Order: sequence, then C-alpha cells, then structure tokens
Amino acid sequence: MRDGESDVATDNTMVEGVVGRYALALFDLAASSGVADVEGDLAKFQGLLDESSDLVRLVRSPVIATEDQGRAIAAVLEKAGIGGLAANFLKLVTSNRRLHSVRDIIKAYLALAAKARGEVAADVTSAIALNRDQIAALKETLKASVGKDVTLRTHVDPSLLGGLVVKVGSRMIDSSLKTKLQNMKVALSGAAA
Repeated sequence: MRDGESDVATDNTMVEGVVGRYALALFDLAASSGVADVEGDLAKFQGLLDESSDLVRLVRSPVIATEDQGRAIAAVLEKAGIGGLAANFLKLVTSNRRLHSVRDIIKAYLALAAKARGEVAADVTSAIALNRDQIAALKETLKASVGKDVTLRTHVDPSLLGGLVVKVGSRMIDSSLKTKLQNMKVALSGAAA
C-alpha cells in the first residue's frame, strides 16, 4: 500500500455495469453544473421507496407500460417536491426501462458523493431504531476503525432480535442476536451428533 491509502473496500468505489454508468453520469453532470440538491433529492426518493410497498411494486414491475410508469413517477416526484436534475434523471431512468435498478443507482451515486467528500458509507441494520447518541457513538467507533468520516445508512429489521449488522464496503460485522442464536444452534446440533 502507498502512503495515504487505506485497505477499506469502499475507497475503490467500483463503477461497473449499467448501475455504475448511470450513477457516474449523474454525478459528473451534477458536479460540472454545480447542482447541490441531487443527493438530497435522491435520498428523499429512496426514503419514499423504503416507506411505500406500492411504489416499490411500481418501480420493479416489468409489466407496467413505460408511459404509465413515467406518469406515475412524475406525479410522485411532484408530490414529494423532487425537481431539477434529480427529477429529470429519475424520469430518464424510467423512460429507459431501468427503473428496476433505481435503488442500486441511488446507492452508487451516494457512494460516489461520499467518496468525493472523503467519507465512507456504512449500512447499519438494528432490531430497533437507533437514537441520536447511539448513531454518534457508532460513527466515532467506525471512524476510528476506518480512518475516515462515516456516513451511516440505518435500517431496522426486528427479526435481528438485538445487536447490529454493520457493512462497510465488502466488510460485514454481524453481532446480531439472531446470528448468535443460529450459530449456537449449529454448534449444539454438531455436538449432539
């Protein structure tokens, strides 16, 4: 490793395939035109996807006509107050029949934006929503581990029962109670055999 380099997987953000090309094109366009609200608008749209199973069905369905998807997405964007470059981009993705990849495109875009700011992104899944103090403590712990500022994307999965699953790049730390119980079950069934 050369000076200043880290072995954190997210330092080498891979921009591959259709998802990567769309994300990189939007990132380059936003940077060159000085548009600052794209990241926030994309995060807002991701939030809508996280909250609405109907919107997810609209995005993923291959049987909905492009024109119908376009009208529905335009209405969602207008109601959510998402406009400008982000709205035009989402409409383009829809008209190109790539809407099913929009979550991955948003994730890739946010990774590119974080990297440009010198941050790494981490996905954190917990059994219950983390409070502000827990998020701050987790950010500091991860910053000490990876040596960079960390942007957290939090998710709630009650099936974990307790603990956390943290993913930074290709590294994953699973300290969930669910996994610990599954491992104990495997160990006990192996000892009984």
